Amino acid sequence: MLHFGTDGVRGVAIDELTPALARDLARAVARVLHPVAVVIGRDTRESGPELERAIIDGCAAEGVAVQLLGVAPTPAIAFAAERHNWVGIAITASHNPWTDNGIKVFAAGGSKLADAEQIEIERVWHALIAEPVTVALGTVHESYEVVEEYFEHRVNVVGQTLSGLRVVVDCANGAMSSVAPSVLEAVGAQVIVMNDAPNGRNINDGCGATSPASLASRVVAEGADVGIAFDGDGDRLIAVTATGVLVDGDYIMAIAASDLAHRGLLRNKGVAVTVMTNLGFHRAMETAGVDVVVTPVGDRSVLLALEEYDFVLGGEQSGHVIHRAHATTGDGLLAALILLEYIARTRTTLDQAITMMQSYPQVLVNVRTTERVNDPASDLAEEIVRAENMMNGDGRILVRASGTEPLARVMVEASTQERAEAIAQELAEALIARHGGAIEGGH
Repeated sequence: MLHFGTDGVRGVAIDELTPALARDLARAVARVLHPVAVVIGRDTRESGPELERAIIDGCAAEGVAVQLLGVAPTPAIAFAAERHNWVGIAITASHNPWTDNGIKVFAAGGSKLADAEQIEIERVWHALIAEPVTVALGTVHESYEVVEEYFEHRVNVVGQTLSGLRVVVDCANGAMSSVAPSVLEAVGAQVIVMNDAPNGRNINDGCGATSPASLASRVVAEGADVGIAFDGDGDRLIAVTATGVLVDGDYIMAIAASDLAHRGLLRNKGVAVTVMTNLGFHRAMETAGVDVVVTPVGDRSVLLALEEYDFVLGGEQSGHVIHRAHATTGDGLLAALILLEYIARTRTTLDQAITMMQSYPQVLVNVRTTERVNDPASDLAEEIVRAENMMNGDGRILVRASGTEPLARVMVEASTQERAEAIAQELAEALIARHGGAIEGGH
């Protein structure tokens, strides 16, 4: 049986995430959240329509009306949930290959589910296996105009201010393919589009935010100012400078935080990021006088921190950037618009903008252990203290267990790549000596 992970449910499409499971998950969502309606959208995977039909059937079985968006970015589904007070269901496996699919659920109002809601939905979902299937014909409204509402809202965030900017956009053959280029053109950018011809199987295939090398080459070849790559469902981005330098979420957040703080728009002068955020980001925020709250991995954790501390900016190194003043969740297009607006307004280049932060070399080593290790940081406490003393405050160590498999992750940031690699290797070997296993890989 599938379970909720850090961001919804995922599995091999039709094989693990079956139509029956999707139908019953929709039924569980309806029973727990009691929606006035459910808005459904999907990315471009070929399994999407079949899972969409199953979810419609599940909503019908519970007497819940459906607002259907068809192919739509996940942020547009969250926007619809916020604007109309619907519960949102996104059919997507985000950056995973086409063979996978998944389901993300937004509460009415567009927020991610609270832990208690997620636990109760999963309990009801799993219990539904024993119930007979109810066949019903529900009400389905085609609400494609809601994507236009999302389009207009995002355009209005920045206005027509990007005239003169030449931007290459990599749509990952995903849900942003029919939205992002038009939005960027509407705000005045000159847009060159890549990977905007989805065929059901080419989503994230050597393109998009997880594979930005071809975008970097294209930006340089076209003499463009900036490149923007989205992932399959459009809730995250990676940028590229005119000289082909990759710009991850840490840099994008650092630029936004400093700019918002300078203009008095960074509420409570703080940001929320995960434990994976680079030490260089923390150093840059110290310089800018911005407080940083650190959360566990996952944009759900970041969103909870934004709510708790009443911040308007947070995100992850992977490119989930949340501008809470404008959206309830991470939105690659929104983050791209705000980054491009900054470049246009300040008459700077992205190459110049990223000099405000110096990223520390970061090495990640995965150790697959012979047994589940619950608290590898405690097991290596002495070794970690010794390594931190060696770095003399000029570096950072994070050792954590995977939540889903017998895997421990050793992450080290240091002043040099060589030092980071040596310390990560030493800690990985110490972990293997205690628990057995082997190094699976690292970078």
